[in-house]
Amino acid sequence: MHTVIFTASFYLALTICLTGTIYRVSNWFRFKIGPDAARYSARERMAAALKGIIRTVLSRRFFAILKVLVLDVLFQARILKSGFFPWLMHMCIFAGVMLLVLMHALGESITQALFPDYASTLNPFMFLRNLFGAMVVLGIAIALYRRLKVEDLRRTTNSGDRFAIVFLAIIIFSGFLLESVQILSSSIFDQMVKDYSGAVETEEIKPLKAYWEQEFGVVFPGAVHPTDQEYLKKGRLLHEESCAACHTRPKAAFVSYPIAKAIRPAGRILNEVRLDIWLRYIHFLACFLGLAYLPFGKFFHLIATPFNLTVHAGEEPTLSDPANIATRRAMALDACTHCGLCSLHCSVAPVFRLNPNANILPSEKLISIKAVASGQHLGSTTLEAISEGSFICTNCYRCTTICPSGINLQDLWNASKEDLITKGFPQPHIWVRELTAAEWADRISDHERVCFPDEKPTHRYLNLADRAETFAPCLQCTTCTDVCPVVAATDNPSRDLDLTPQQVMNLLRLGLKEMALGSRMVWSCVTCYMCQEHCPQGIKVADILYELRNIACDRLKEVRQVGQTEKNVSV
Repeated sequence: MHTVIFTASFYLALTICLTGTIYRVSNWFRFKIGPDAARYSARERMAAALKGIIRTVLSRRFFAILKVLVLDVLFQARILKSGFFPWLMHMCIFAGVMLLVLMHALGESITQALFPDYASTLNPFMFLRNLFGAMVVLGIAIALYRRLKVEDLRRTTNSGDRFAIVFLAIIIFSGFLLESVQILSSSIFDQMVKDYSGAVETEEIKPLKAYWEQEFGVVFPGAVHPTDQEYLKKGRLLHEESCAACHTRPKAAFVSYPIAKAIRPAGRILNEVRLDIWLRYIHFLACFLGLAYLPFGKFFHLIATPFNLTVHAGEEPTLSDPANIATRRAMALDACTHCGLCSLHCSVAPVFRLNPNANILPSEKLISIKAVASGQHLGSTTLEAISEGSFICTNCYRCTTICPSGINLQDLWNASKEDLITKGFPQPHIWVRELTAAEWADRISDHERVCFPDEKPTHRYLNLADRAETFAPCLQCTTCTDVCPVVAATDNPSRDLDLTPQQVMNLLRLGLKEMALGSRMVWSCVTCYMCQEHCPQGIKVADILYELRNIACDRLKEVRQVGQTEKNVSV
């Protein structure tokens, strides 16, 4: 009965997994990110992908793909560049799960073919199974520690991340507990004797029971069996004749065996309720559920990420078919592991502390872009948040460089910006680009306090520009201006930027906040934090400029709303 249930569950899970995988892969050819992607149908993109595969296989770049498969897929070399502990976490989980699947779940198909004498209760297989499981546990522990202790990762952890960790933990810990209970199970021993041993009489198997009770830790019901040496010797001979070929002492199971010893006092109760059967259902059905869930959640990156890495390695930028570029963008959405490294290294991530818009962070912005590409109905408020997060990007390429999945994030940001512009969400600074600082300040001065009573502020400000202690220490040393890449990129800062960072700070010291709000410098700042990092007085120059930009953006929205209201009234 158990076999029928497990077999039916496995084939059902496999069918769901294959169907879901086909659907997810088809999205790579259907999702459109960027106006250029709309030029190609799914059929044209599939044909272009097939041509690209054939061209790559027949070229020298095929060897580059093999190198990526070995270094970046098998040994996670790209993750190692970002740090040892992220690499150790990914390597333990990836290698541990893959080896458990190959050696344990598919043991009768793969391991048996490699080792004819294979049995799950023999060494070194018992030891290796515990080793691979312990690797996964270590990876889960590191993941939990990083998600709980690293503030930036804790803020971006979503339900998908939590589910992946918890679900994987259930599979691994139920496996360890199942093996521990099986070590103690007298019912499993009785079934084994019935199936494989010639000793069928009760008196004949008593020495074998005594031997297994002492050496293997099995808990039998009733009285304790004799432990004299002659009796145990007879039991050992029976073991060597009938059991030794496929059973070794479980001490090599360095995780399961200590657990078995710990729960041994309750062994008789556990055997009576047949906890091994319940745990077997939990473990196997959890594994099958994980197989079925693979295409629909975070686990799908196990398929998408290797594909994305190989495509990245086999791509020749000068020869790339535009249709393949569109497909690559859609594939990249599934390749993301939500590891958070891009957000940790993002040059504008610190502004998230001032403006709690999650789309500022690359890892969260990628989720929003996927929602837009999949055709989900998103309201204007959500699209405005996505627009703000997209246009704040400074194109510093840090996220693309650090991404362990090989995603060209800059290409995704640029394509999504074009999509947002076509939807009517342009860059905020385009609204005031043609006005000087004085003209812009004058334009909003009459509406400075215009607001709507029930409307909540768009941003959570720290009011840096209104606190004298923030900018009072400024010495006007021009260090911030000297290191500013925006100033360096223009021949005439007074014409192109109105003011330099140093002059903005001086306006705040003079109480001319409205003049500072309209400066092109406020809108042109790329938030690279060079000014703030080099300031000898520790003034938060970049944070002030970013806060000014958001205040100005909110003011302009109020002006536009009032203007629209006045227009409607006059009509």
